[in-house]
Amino acid sequence: MATETTLLILGATGDLASRLLLPALGQLLTLEPERRVRLRGSGVEDWDDARWRETVRAAFASSGSETAFERVAETTYVRADITAAADLERLLADPGDRIALYFAVPPAVAAAACVALGGVDIPEGTVLALEKPFGVDEESARALNATVARLVPEEQVFRVDHFLGRSTLLNVLGVRFANRVFAPVWSAEHIESVVIRYDETLGLEARAGYYDKAGALIDMIQSHLLQVLAVLAMEPPTSLNERDLRDATGAVLRATHVWGDDPVASSRRARYTEGTVGERKLPSYADEPGVDSARETETLAEMTCEVRNDRWTGVPITLRSGKALAGKNGEIVVTFRPVNHVPTGLTGDAPGSVLRFSLGPDRMELELNVNGGDDPWELERAILEADLGPGALKAYGEVLSGILDADAALSVRGDAAEQSWRIVAPVIAAWRDGTVPLDEYRAGSVGPDGWRRLPS
Repeated sequence: MATETTLLILGATGDLASRLLLPALGQLLTLEPERRVRLRGSGVEDWDDARWRETVRAAFASSGSETAFERVAETTYVRADITAAADLERLLADPGDRIALYFAVPPAVAAAACVALGGVDIPEGTVLALEKPFGVDEESARALNATVARLVPEEQVFRVDHFLGRSTLLNVLGVRFANRVFAPVWSAEHIESVVIRYDETLGLEARAGYYDKAGALIDMIQSHLLQVLAVLAMEPPTSLNERDLRDATGAVLRATHVWGDDPVASSRRARYTEGTVGERKLPSYADEPGVDSARETETLAEMTCEVRNDRWTGVPITLRSGKALAGKNGEIVVTFRPVNHVPTGLTGDAPGSVLRFSLGPDRMELELNVNGGDDPWELERAILEADLGPGALKAYGEVLSGILDADAALSVRGDAAEQSWRIVAPVIAAWRDGTVPLDEYRAGSVGPDGWRRLPS
């Protein structure tokens, strides 16, 4: 008989649960009806079972998974203060075969709850799932890791990064490791540069409470895009199990540094001013409700890194993310070096080939030099495209699948969380000192005037 997992969502009445977690759970249970799940919610709001069940039903319906509600073995809600040991003891009283605690709460509350769990008898096999950010710097991340390590083994800790559940990112593994045409050339000898970007059309969207203290660098680059870099650049692992995969990505992050050890020359920041994105008119970020303009929080961040190992030394890897930009553009762009020699007689330019992975809609493109149709001696550019499909599961569906299976392969390991903070620390310091100017760009534009355009 399959193991029945009790999924306990802490902060169940919040936006994360209703907008992302529950719809993804509904989709997962629809695609994998053999799963056995008891679903519990907990929060400080005075809800009852009926209101919680209605929330679950509505969230399942939003992902087209209405029938999944009938597959949940049990659905209950308990009002509790998760920073109080007595309340946590009560929540853990009936764990079933295995219990997973998903902390859908602000990071400070999750950290306080982990401290409180130190005084609680934690059932064997308990899984802890924690949302980003993991600490506020390397030191605090290390302290939080030490707290969590006293509660459960590392392989039972899920530091959630939904980017690691994106189907396109997983497709990178297949392209790299299952194709001889790419595997031998995945190195500095053949690759000139890499860009990992995630541009959004969305503005602040009433998230000032969190975003104005974080900004684009911490919200996206430190938390997500460095993990994408690690998957892209890792050595071939023996397997994709939890230990082998996370050993490989961890090694990449330990070798990653700001390009040239110069955070001033290797980073840029900006924030949007009033403008129009599509049909939406956005105010200047500084005028958004809840924003403290004196913080000089950036809404667009770029930094260039180098992975200092034999495979990647000398290849600039640029990470970029921003809000209120002209178009949604999540992609990985790998630019190969030009060939050493083009035979005399072939005319036209022969720039390096470009491999692109789009992060939704999931698509892969390979841009090549080919002989022209009109003049067979003249080189032209051609693009080979592959539609990779939407992926069977939403990103959070992949995350929840790992949590319910107690397979932490697609989560961030403790050492990786610390390394991510170490990598961005010089950039944060330079920005706080004011040595990197805070530029401006109009909402709905591609970014500040005068910025060097990245390969796309």
